[in-house]
Amino acid sequence: MENLKINGDRLWASLMELARIGATPKGGVCRLALSDLDRQARDLFVGWCKEAGCAVSVDRMGNIFARLAGRNNALPPVMTGSHIDSQPTGGRFDGAYGVLAGLEVVRTLNDFAYETEAPIEVAVWTNEEGSRFPPPMIGSGVFAGVFALDDGLGRADLDGKTIGGELKRIGYDGPQAVGGRPVGAYFEAHIEQGPILEAEEKTIGVVTGAQGQRWYEVTVTGQEAHAGPTPMRRRKDALVGAARMIETVNRIGLAHQPYACATVGFAQVSPNSRNVIPGKVFFTVDFRHPQDDVLTAMDKELRDACARVAEGAGLALDMKEFWYYPPTPFDGDCVAAVRDGTGRFGYAAMDIVSGAGHDAVYMARVAPTGMVFVPCKDGISHNEIEDAKPEDLAAGCNVLLHAMLRRAHGS
Repeated sequence: MENLKINGDRLWASLMELARIGATPKGGVCRLALSDLDRQARDLFVGWCKEAGCAVSVDRMGNIFARLAGRNNALPPVMTGSHIDSQPTGGRFDGAYGVLAGLEVVRTLNDFAYETEAPIEVAVWTNEEGSRFPPPMIGSGVFAGVFALDDGLGRADLDGKTIGGELKRIGYDGPQAVGGRPVGAYFEAHIEQGPILEAEEKTIGVVTGAQGQRWYEVTVTGQEAHAGPTPMRRRKDALVGAARMIETVNRIGLAHQPYACATVGFAQVSPNSRNVIPGKVFFTVDFRHPQDDVLTAMDKELRDACARVAEGAGLALDMKEFWYYPPTPFDGDCVAAVRDGTGRFGYAAMDIVSGAGHDAVYMARVAPTGMVFVPCKDGISHNEIEDAKPEDLAAGCNVLLHAMLRRAHGS
């Protein structure tokens, strides 16, 4: 166990091969959940896992599990994983790194003919990004009991295609029940998706937990009218009202520094004609903070401010909280296992809280959970220019390997 170290060149080569599926001109990937490209990526992963001696199974949500047997297969598996779906203009490492780091752990155990006490399992979770089928993390959410199976399968994209229908179309509507089985521990390796590790010149982020999130869908309704004959003071302009609300979202984020994040990332204007006063605007709000009481305060400020704007402008307001999860602390022993793996190699490290959502957040509800972060260039992610150093990715995988070994032997 002391001598085990992953093959960084092999990990990098696998990442680059996977990145060719859905490659974009700027060096990123577009591999939306349950698209044909997602199917190709899944097929590649499954083939690699079978070559590595894993038994592969797929559940009804399309989550893939590759298991390497241990000495005592009655023990619950020590699991790792992430996702291989991407944003429309995504990067090569978001999600994919966590999946292929897990595969590299398996390959390394094979290289050294090393048998763990508990089995090792690598997971690919369905629709982590939520870009095509909102909200995010649906596959792991159903596994953890956050969403009902029918709810998960029934989620639809903008064209009305459902997760269930698309799983069937690409051949990944598996037979296994979703969840309901013990997991000894869950670890997830990931690029940070932020600038902290790079700025602090740290190789490893020991993730102690994830901040909470609240997502909203807001519809502002006014009255469509001709842009020429309608006097300014008689207008019920939904876009002007929405713009004031959006500015409020930004103000709320700034008011709760240093940790709050507040974003409007999607908007639709109707009828979206240059000489018609907008009658309806739909937009989304994303609030994040590591303290639940602050998230609650941000929620109240948003609702009160938007209601005042709507009333003052004679607009109708429909605000729905679309998605919520509270701040999630990770398991102390799993965090310690990551910290121990970091110290084993002498990597520069720091504790960090995840600013993004990950499948680990839902897995923390059903199993002891920890995460390993590595830096990404300039902190940029969800972008085609997302980048990471091969040596940092290898370092994170080494930490993952030894954290998993510690849990797989019950130490």
